[in-house]
Amino acid sequence: MPHRVTILAFDGVTMIDIAGPSDVFGHANRLGADYELRVVSPDGQPVRTASGTTLGVDGAADDSPKGTVLVPGAYGMVDFPFTGPLVEAVRRLVSDADRITSVCTGSFLLAEIGLLDGRKATTHWRQVDRFGQRYPDVAVQPDALYVRDGNVVTSAGVSSGIDLALALVEDDFGPALAAEVAQAMVVFMQRPGGQSQFSAPSRAHVGRDSPLRTLLDAVAADPAEHWTVSTMSARAAVSPRQLSRLFHDEIGTTPARYVELVRLEAAQDLLSRGHTVASAAARSGFGSDETLRRVFVQRLGVTPGAYRAQH
Repeated sequence: MPHRVTILAFDGVTMIDIAGPSDVFGHANRLGADYELRVVSPDGQPVRTASGTTLGVDGAADDSPKGTVLVPGAYGMVDFPFTGPLVEAVRRLVSDADRITSVCTGSFLLAEIGLLDGRKATTHWRQVDRFGQRYPDVAVQPDALYVRDGNVVTSAGVSSGIDLALALVEDDFGPALAAEVAQAMVVFMQRPGGQSQFSAPSRAHVGRDSPLRTLLDAVAADPAEHWTVSTMSARAAVSPRQLSRLFHDEIGTTPARYVELVRLEAAQDLLSRGHTVASAAARSGFGSDETLRRVFVQRLGVTPGAYRAQH
């Protein structure tokens, strides 16, 4: 049987929240997967997206589909009370679904019907405070691309819907096919759910069966840790020589260069959020302002101070 994916559309929806995951599933089908995609709206009528385009749908959200349900978000949707028909459409769609997912502020709709009570969940980083205040029974995870809790997977802002969809493809058809999809779409496969939703996509195409998978997750989660070849090989449970070979074969770089790149991304994020150069250097693992400056100029062609002023 095909894997059915039902996506809810509604007026004001963010187009990429629908298009991004849809393209992932569509590419997966061309590479051997078997997804059956269906887009529905609360009343079965076409919807007007946030970009002003009209999106046709396949029908109304009038049944309880098996398979996966995806609830997208919309710009500004959390500033106003949700309409009764929209909330009821979400309630109908998830009532008999095998797997329930959301993109961006779509998690607000799942929380509105009580589905996330007692669960871990995330949303767009700009809305995490409001999310926690409005739904105190949800264990909000503010700094994650996507969060799994049982059969419910919530993802962060906008393009994280692509990360979510790739993770679902990996669940359904394995890491090799998911990596093919990522390569075909020229996006990055290895952006683990626990990775900061702010950082740049530097992850490589590494499957779950690779010894590097848990190590890359750990480096992304704590770039300021004292990552040496010895500590990294111990985390990956391989010898230092094998670690270097795996990085060369699977990522195309050395362990040290990879850690530097992750730290650079962390520093970019910190500077963008208003941290001083000294704070960014310390928190990202570079240690000194001078080291951070050297890497920024070498990699990005600008100083940390100039980057902070531009962002």
